[in-house]
Amino acid sequence: MFEIKAREKMVERAMLVGAYIDHAEKIEAQDLLEELEELVNTLGIPVVDRQLIHHREAHARYLIGTGKAEEIADLLKEKKCDVIIFDNELTPAQQRNWEELTKVTVADRQEIILDIFGARARTREARIQVDLARMAYSLPRLTRAWSHLGQQGGGIGAKGEGESQLEQDKRKIRGQIDRLKKELQDVRRARATQRKDRKRAPVPNAAIVGYTNAGKSSLLRRLTGADVLVEDKLFATLDTTTRKIALPNKQPLLLTDTVGFVRKLPHQLVESFNATLEEAALSDFTVHVLDASQPRVMEFYDTTMKVLGELGADTKQTLVVFNKMDKVTDPSTRAVLRHNFPKGVFISVHTGEGLDTLVERIADFVSKGTTEVNLRLPAARADLLARIHREGTVSEVAYEDDEIAVRATIPQRSLEAFAEYARN
Repeated sequence: MFEIKAREKMVERAMLVGAYIDHAEKIEAQDLLEELEELVNTLGIPVVDRQLIHHREAHARYLIGTGKAEEIADLLKEKKCDVIIFDNELTPAQQRNWEELTKVTVADRQEIILDIFGARARTREARIQVDLARMAYSLPRLTRAWSHLGQQGGGIGAKGEGESQLEQDKRKIRGQIDRLKKELQDVRRARATQRKDRKRAPVPNAAIVGYTNAGKSSLLRRLTGADVLVEDKLFATLDTTTRKIALPNKQPLLLTDTVGFVRKLPHQLVESFNATLEEAALSDFTVHVLDASQPRVMEFYDTTMKVLGELGADTKQTLVVFNKMDKVTDPSTRAVLRHNFPKGVFISVHTGEGLDTLVERIADFVSKGTTEVNLRLPAARADLLARIHREGTVSEVAYEDDEIAVRATIPQRSLEAFAEYARN
């Protein structure tokens, strides 16, 4: 079967190129180029040079002007680079033109992120999503991968005599895309069933969201003891992990770690990872984790909120958490963060600073979705009392003849199940 696979790592020296048009975008373009270097380093590719280029308008052939493109090609030879990576999104034609000009491998930010996701995917769901995104990206770029595209062929399986190999390969990829979409639908149905099971035992749930490498997985591990992967790398984990935590008032809560965000995330991945990211959209509230030590922390906040907006999750109650405060040594930086986010929580997963406050704030968020009730349960229904203990907080219990009088705080979603036993 025809497959699209990640390129084998054969590069040893990479040059990064970022192009911008508006002078006001220069600082952002520089920041993005630095972030691209982090992404490339995550793949283990050494970067030997970075070029930030201003151009007056986008050119169809090389994105930048021909003269500047030739200068870059000469610089590549001088630096002995074997790959050039653009922070900008290149069209398939522009990639081909650059490869013809430079005689080296040419990639863009999208392809780098796809390669990282391909290396990080562990579960069947994540692998399906990555394969789907990679094929959608590769389909218009097939002419980069094959040297037999001009061959003609007919026979069984071909659309007709004289169909080119390129057309056959595109048809096969489209077929595989359709198959992967069906598989992804099956995964989503399975996840929906799991959620229904969770709703039957209505425990509130929160999704941990944020920029990649902000410390989301570390926070989940610290709060719940979950055995989850924790690495100081971009996109260290792609798979959602859900664990239960018992809050100080004995109220249980499900915490779900989600895939991290990054600026200029490939559109194919936003679509393909809806099954993973929809945990944020379906949660009761979100815990937005930010790296307080990052100079661009506000940009990262905006990036995450923008993606959450695309998923319809930006209107949920959100608890903003600034992690890595132990790395923030400048008092003025701390003051600015606290001024801009007066309701934020400031912690360090590494040192434990602020974690007690965070748990208390999470408990406050959960309590907003609970109600105090007075119930009269049949004495024979000990299972109902056990369920209340499991889902809520019991403050008083009194056994009276053939009834059990209970005062408890339960999630609002549980009210219907106990409505017939409620008393004023």
